[in-house]
Amino acid sequence: MIVMTRGALLALLAAVLLGNAGTAIENSDNVPPKGFTALFNGKDLSGWQGLIELPRRDKMSADERKKAQKAANDKFLPHWTVKDGVIHYDGKGQSLQTVKDYGDFELYCDWKIEARGDSGIYLRGNPQVQIWDNPVGSGGLFNNQKFPSKPLVVADRPVGEWNTFHIIMKGDKATIFLNGKKVVDNTPLENYWQRGKPLPEKGPIELQHHGDRLWFKNIYIKDIKEL
Repeated sequence: MIVMTRGALLALLAAVLLGNAGTAIENSDNVPPKGFTALFNGKDLSGWQGLIELPRRDKMSADERKKAQKAANDKFLPHWTVKDGVIHYDGKGQSLQTVKDYGDFELYCDWKIEARGDSGIYLRGNPQVQIWDNPVGSGGLFNNQKFPSKPLVVADRPVGEWNTFHIIMKGDKATIFLNGKKVVDNTPLENYWQRGKPLPEKGPIELQHHGDRLWFKNIYIKDIKEL
């Protein structure tokens, strides 16, 4: 039998605690990597707002937009809540969008869905990087008509597990990795709202409502000028 002195026991306990602390730091959620900004702070929905779609938003005066935004926030934000560092959506409201517009960027986002779940991520306010429980797989530019819309490979993890998008948006082209596998390779995202016209230079990032419960975390962004 091994007998440890009180001093040795305390030293061992300290080492274990330090080891666990190191692991927690390395695996902390909602802490952006160097060069990135957290779009979600892990505590509340600061920097996010209720949906106003681009066609409607762009036709509004400043006063009209202010009133419409308050109405959207009052109606839709209660359906998006934060618990234990995760954004929860109950499926009963409308999409969530960033307050700020973005142009060229690099984005990371973790997401999770239920069986038969359906969602997506809008880039510059345009649909969308597809999220769903479907044999086709997630990550494709679902609403493209001229350019490819399906992912190159199926890279989804089993329903109920966390998935990670890494999205690079430059000009009108998107390159997308899902769980480390390239699913979209430098493909134009088409302007959904004005078919045939160029994609807007800037627009909000949106978490898409499609009537299903959703979970998001670890949403990080970096403005980029050149790849």
